[in-house]
Amino acid sequence: MKVLDLQSQGLLREQARSYRYVTGLEASGGSVGAGLPAKRAEQTTEIPLADHLADLAVEALIDEADLSPKPGLVDRRSNGAHTDMTLALMHASALALWPCLRQMAEAAEAIGGVGQPLRTALGRIGREGEAAMLATTGGVNTHRGAIWALGLLVAARAMGPHADPCTVAARAGRIALIDDPGATSEDSHGAQVRRRYGSGGAREQAQLGFPAVIAHGLPQLQRSRALGASETHARLDALLAIMAALADTCVLWRAGPQGLATVQQGARAVLDAGGSATLDGRRQLRLLDEHLLQLNASPGGAADLLAACLFLDKAGSL
Repeated sequence: MKVLDLQSQGLLREQARSYRYVTGLEASGGSVGAGLPAKRAEQTTEIPLADHLADLAVEALIDEADLSPKPGLVDRRSNGAHTDMTLALMHASALALWPCLRQMAEAAEAIGGVGQPLRTALGRIGREGEAAMLATTGGVNTHRGAIWALGLLVAARAMGPHADPCTVAARAGRIALIDDPGATSEDSHGAQVRRRYGSGGAREQAQLGFPAVIAHGLPQLQRSRALGASETHARLDALLAIMAALADTCVLWRAGPQGLATVQQGARAVLDAGGSATLDGRRQLRLLDEHLLQLNASPGGAADLLAACLFLDKAGSL
């Protein structure tokens, strides 16, 4: 499947001239991510760290979108529980965020320490990135939560060489604890869910150092790989581990506490059946997908954290 039409590709080349995906699509047969590890290895000494980190973050967003079959989420099969999103739109949104993510990494490198100056800079750049995302998607909120999570992680990784995932996540948590003086009072879905149900949402996940990723997603990704699962199945299992542990505000907004219980119990059922690589696990995964479509529930918070998981999985190798 082609990621974008030619007009969209031209626009994104203008937005992110350095981005390796845009120039590498044809060489990889038009498949996002295909052949990129080898290409990146050749370019390791040629481009700045901030560019590499932005590449990895966007790669994680596109890999998350492409991963199939994901229960209730946009993927290569369908739009899941969404009527306003498509796979092509998710790709376009991810690519549009590359300049923002690079600027966050550059700010972290330049400022060099966790504190108010860095938090202020990241808040400003994040709002600019959100505006670019909304301009690209026609006002659809495709990746607001991902800007928050990946922005913090990109900045945290840019501040220290060869840091392990736990260190990067903890550093990101320290940044997230600092108030953003440029933030305005919001009445987003996440804010309303926090007031109604007391769920901490994306803000709390970041401030705690991304426990759903560090304690659940990454360990499951590594376990499934060690058991011989394909990369697709290992990533699906990581998503399910995050879903089973996360009080996902996207699910709470659409389906309330009962819907969240359905998501968490269904995700655990897949893993308890042996994971997405097994026949029983795939049966449970189909049932979970059917239940989420009936509830019109989409685990978007878990999807954002899967992208964070995939980023941390690769960022330590730079």
